[in-house]
Amino acid sequence: MEKILITGGLGFIGSHIVAELSNNYSEVIIVDNLVNSEIKVFDILQSMSSLKLFFYNIDIRDRFKLEEVFVKHCPENIIHCASLKSVSESFDMPEHYYDNNVNGSKVLIDLIIKYDIKKVVFSSSATVYGQPLYLPIDEKHPLSATNPYGQNKIDTEELFGRLVDTKKDVSISILRYFNPVGAHSSLLIGESPKGTPNNLMPYILAVAIGKYNRLKVFGSDFVTPDGTGIRDYIHITDLASAHLSALSLNEYGCHIFNIGTGIGYSVLDLIKTFEGTNNVNIPYEIVSRREGDVDSVYSETKKAEKKLKWKSTKNLSSMCRDSYNFVNKK
Repeated sequence: MEKILITGGLGFIGSHIVAELSNNYSEVIIVDNLVNSEIKVFDILQSMSSLKLFFYNIDIRDRFKLEEVFVKHCPENIIHCASLKSVSESFDMPEHYYDNNVNGSKVLIDLIIKYDIKKVVFSSSATVYGQPLYLPIDEKHPLSATNPYGQNKIDTEELFGRLVDTKKDVSISILRYFNPVGAHSSLLIGESPKGTPNNLMPYILAVAIGKYNRLKVFGSDFVTPDGTGIRDYIHITDLASAHLSALSLNEYGCHIFNIGTGIGYSVLDLIKTFEGTNNVNIPYEIVSRREGDVDSVYSETKKAEKKLKWKSTKNLSSMCRDSYNFVNKK
């Protein structure tokens, strides 16, 4: 049985990956600096899983401490989820984002080479595509970030691409996420952002439970049928399961996959579906669009379906229901 290390493993995405891992692993080692997560998630994961879990409060830029974990546990597989992820915040702190997201990844890659890791999955993003030249977006679409966060992902993808030139016997899967929402079926883990939500679903949830009076819809002048931005939303457990499929890929080299549903929904579509599914009212106001937001983004997923034998299974109503049930349960 193998050992797997997950950076950012207590965050929204990382924690759901841990919850989905099978008993094929003798140890699951979680590294997280708790900037966008909470230590209580580790206790919850322990209660949910029969896996042997370890947690280290480490910033991946701290090479010395991170290397201590490699020496102690000798992981064979890496899932790299650690990242600052707010598009708007990345405009305010571009140097900090680059240092955390890109330089942190450089430290991890150095250790991947030094300790001869054979299999890596990297959490990338559809933001690498920028303003789409065509839809749906496939993996051959040119890269062109419209914000520093997206550029961080492009830069880190390039680092992993160069890694396979140095290390020929490694299998790297780069997963370009679209928009993950929802919660685990147990309702024990879900999305709990610190501070003001940066993404649409947690903002809707904050309005639904009375934390905010109304939702701000950023822009109504997009080139879409209702004027609001269109995105490809994917259930978090579908997204997590894609990582298990990627870990099963036994081909050397660097492989890139879109992870989405292939269906685009506008902001107003999501609001209406959330209201109808959960029988709640979400007041909203239209405000100015944000810098870096594009009109429409949704995925072509045929490559993941063919190579990874993976496909999303849950619809938008399921995403809305599970998200709302999670925050109501808390």
